[in-house]
Amino acid sequence: MTPTPDVDLTALVPGRHVLRDRLLAVDCRIFETVAARHWPGADPVLPRLSRVANHGVLWFATAAAVAASRTPRARRAAVRGVASLALASATINTVGKRSVRRTRPALDPVPLVRQLKRQPITTSFPSGHAASAAAFAAGVALESRGWGAVVAPLAAGVALSRVYTGVHFPSDVLAGAALGVGAAYAVRGLVPTRDQVTPPGRPRTDAPALAEGEGLVMVANTGSGSSERVGALVGALPRAELVECEPSDIQEELEKAATRARVLGVCGGDGTVNAAAEVALRHGIPLAVLPGGTLNHFAHDLGVEGERDLVRALQEGDAVRVDVGRFVSGGRSGIFLNTCSLGIYPELVRERENWSNVIGSWPAGVLGALRVLRADHHPLRAELGGRTHPLWLLFAGNGTYHRMGLAPARRFDLADGRLDVRVVHGGRHPAVRLLAAAFAGPLTRSPAHAAVRVGRLRIDGVAPGTLLAYDGEVTEVSGEVTLFKSPEALTVYRPLPAH
Repeated sequence: MTPTPDVDLTALVPGRHVLRDRLLAVDCRIFETVAARHWPGADPVLPRLSRVANHGVLWFATAAAVAASRTPRARRAAVRGVASLALASATINTVGKRSVRRTRPALDPVPLVRQLKRQPITTSFPSGHAASAAAFAAGVALESRGWGAVVAPLAAGVALSRVYTGVHFPSDVLAGAALGVGAAYAVRGLVPTRDQVTPPGRPRTDAPALAEGEGLVMVANTGSGSSERVGALVGALPRAELVECEPSDIQEELEKAATRARVLGVCGGDGTVNAAAEVALRHGIPLAVLPGGTLNHFAHDLGVEGERDLVRALQEGDAVRVDVGRFVSGGRSGIFLNTCSLGIYPELVRERENWSNVIGSWPAGVLGALRVLRADHHPLRAELGGRTHPLWLLFAGNGTYHRMGLAPARRFDLADGRLDVRVVHGGRHPAVRLLAAAFAGPLTRSPAHAAVRVGRLRIDGVAPGTLLAYDGEVTEVSGEVTLFKSPEALTVYRPLPAH
């Protein structure tokens, strides 16, 4: 046998060990049994599958396909699968291959048609392909059981192909698979899955159970590009009424729908959901939210990620009461389900709106951020505690945000009675100050930023024409701005966590 570069020929040959020798003998017999057995249809498939899995190409392509389904759970599953694969590969290449220097199996019993054209030159134990396959499949399954079931046969095929093509002993594959699964659980320990941090479903409340959707009027914003999702919901609830309209007609159609609905449904982004919540509050009817925009913070914090979640909640009558944030300034007032902010963020939103129709949403967001951060003025001066402060940002979340950065992370409790307030003080280098605030803990005080949780906040001395952003919408305020909460004011459908 020709030695491979990773085989240390200077290492001492280990002495005899009865149990180890028996296990290695069994390992070899299984390898030879697989090599001698003819598997119908496997010869043209498994060698190709083994080659496609080189360097993780198969798994990156699979992750892209899973993410293309455009559901939040699928995207998280794809990212978790890739992260698990990366950890497993790093462990194999830095520790695994160097710990046990085992030669590859002899290819004599393996039919030529199965053998790979290019034989690997690394040590045999453990199998890197099996580790990557198991890590990716386990990572996906921990986030989404459905996608995990789809990916698992592919991962099993790759692992089997390594023995079938003669490049690994069975024990190499088993050890690699075990390491891969361990990597997936290690990633979950660092970044919990959505199921591990399920928001508390409180306080629960009675709501109509609509087995076939009778009494639900679903108003869908056609500008959100979610017709597929709305169609699937109506297919599952055939007696529901669907109203599709342009963004400019949303308010009017919501008002009409509320007069004849037992439950007001809405499909759109956070701004559309905000408008629907205000109408539902005035009419005293429950709200059913189907995410259809870009971010959908409120729906996702409720645990509604798609039509299946909402259908289940509507059919079972599962609902909760949630807090509603409010702002008042002079003659202007409004509500917010997610966030309300003054300072640099409203200016960024305005800049993004000005450019989004020309260059697209994400490029417009980047351009807006650059233009705002390069400005040489503080966008906000406000009185807090009797003193005037220059501020880059004042952010108030409707409920406590966890791991909050420049964009809010998520809330575990939508009825905690608190405003999660963050202030980024004025000064030089706004980008540095904003990043420092983004990575700080939820309750911090420093020369650059501060955070506190309160039930009510009043800001005085706000200059005329100051922009205020709420749930992605922008308005102008001046003088005194008051932010407060209406505790448990809105009834919203929310599915029970799956067990």
